[in-house]
Amino acid sequence: MLTQKLCAVACSVLLLSACSPEQKQTISVSGSSTIAPLMADIGKRFEALNPDIHVDVQSGGTSRGIQDVRSGLASIGMASRALTDTEKDLQAYPLADDGIALIVHASNPLTQITGEQVVAIYTGKASDWSALGGPAGSVIKVHKAEGRSTLELFLQHFHLDNGDVRPDLVIGDNQQGIKSVAGNPLAIGYVSIGSAEYEAQQGVPIKLLALDGQAASSQAVRDGQYPLSRTLNLVVRGAPDASTQALLNFAQSSEVADLVQQHAFVPAR
Repeated sequence: MLTQKLCAVACSVLLLSACSPEQKQTISVSGSSTIAPLMADIGKRFEALNPDIHVDVQSGGTSRGIQDVRSGLASIGMASRALTDTEKDLQAYPLADDGIALIVHASNPLTQITGEQVVAIYTGKASDWSALGGPAGSVIKVHKAEGRSTLELFLQHFHLDNGDVRPDLVIGDNQQGIKSVAGNPLAIGYVSIGSAEYEAQQGVPIKLLALDGQAASSQAVRDGQYPLSRTLNLVVRGAPDASTQALLNFAQSSEVADLVQQHAFVPAR
């Protein structure tokens, strides 16, 4: 009986060994939640062409991507802004261009907003939609959490300190911001133009507001006319290995231009 049990165990081990998947190289990518959905699709296409490689994409914000690359936790970081003077130890690979749009619920009658109005809203000086040409009701301000490049660029563009902002809701990624605004007719937020445009096309009840007379659209970003634009970058530290370099080259190639456009971003110039 004992011999039979031992044989059964041995056979099970052999079967498990035979069925175990081949070990793959993992390329870890982390950072900007704006870039993450696009990079996940690029990674899947790259994996299909390179079955011995797995691309693991994790979001968490640009700051996380920078930190993970510097610490070696990630091979590639995703940064939805240009590198700063304190980040010269990193190398950027432009992936696409994007902008930051102010969004409201689709039922909101407003179609445009000025920079002065944005500042008044987020500092609490304009607290009711009626003061902005909308229906009466308190403005619900959706704001980005620290560590997000969208927040950094928003503050920089409107000459605000984060301490000046009086938010009603603090969120992380674009999807949280879009869901928050789509679920509240009195809310306003700011997110990636590409993400907002894509979700609006899918029927999510949000509206992108023109900013200072310029439509918030990927076309305006493409034409270089939208005032709050940015470049989406992949970043590395030091010389990447051959597989990582191949993924970086692939992400910048015409082979993924359709994916960039599907996500409503503009291919990097």
